[in-house]
Amino acid sequence: MLGASRPPPPAAPHATRGFVIRLLTETPQDGPEVEYLYDLAFAPGRTALSSYRLREGVEPVASLCLVARDRYGTLAGAIRYWPIVIGAEAHPALLLGPVAVHPTRQGEGIGALLIAESLDRASLAGWTRVVLVGDEPYYRRFGFTRETARALEFPPPTNPDRLLARALAEGAFDGVAGMIAPWRELPQTGEAVSRT
Repeated sequence: MLGASRPPPPAAPHATRGFVIRLLTETPQDGPEVEYLYDLAFAPGRTALSSYRLREGVEPVASLCLVARDRYGTLAGAIRYWPIVIGAEAHPALLLGPVAVHPTRQGEGIGALLIAESLDRASLAGWTRVVLVGDEPYYRRFGFTRETARALEFPPPTNPDRLLARALAEGAFDGVAGMIAPWRELPQTGEAVSRT
């Protein structure tokens, strides 16, 4: 259902401002450390945000959840993705986030590496739509725009100007509109909705 169509590529070292960073698929052993990073990077009430309501009872897309570690194995950053559906037609999409970089490692390009690599993996795995809540001036360089998300609605309380989207396939958002909702199974079959 949520697995990639092929195994993720082996971790390749990336140089960021003189530091070597290795991007790895998050494992269950990384979980507590990643959660601590998210607590450190975001406000204490982060789990009260509406995006967390979309994640409740839904497993993240494991093949797209990445950690960035330095040459000593220290966690420098992390990104997660969650499956969601859009509108009454239940168009499948990904919710990017959270993405965080350790405060001592910010400004090294680690967040950009995590986003770019994970979007490439999402496309290879057959996902066609990605949405997020964030600042357009930052995410625009990755292809996210408010314009692509104009017909989408996010559960309140969310500033609609911060809802951004990116098509991973041409025309992926054509005719896609409505409220973003948690991932669900099809009522008659029990099968998960298709990614396209």
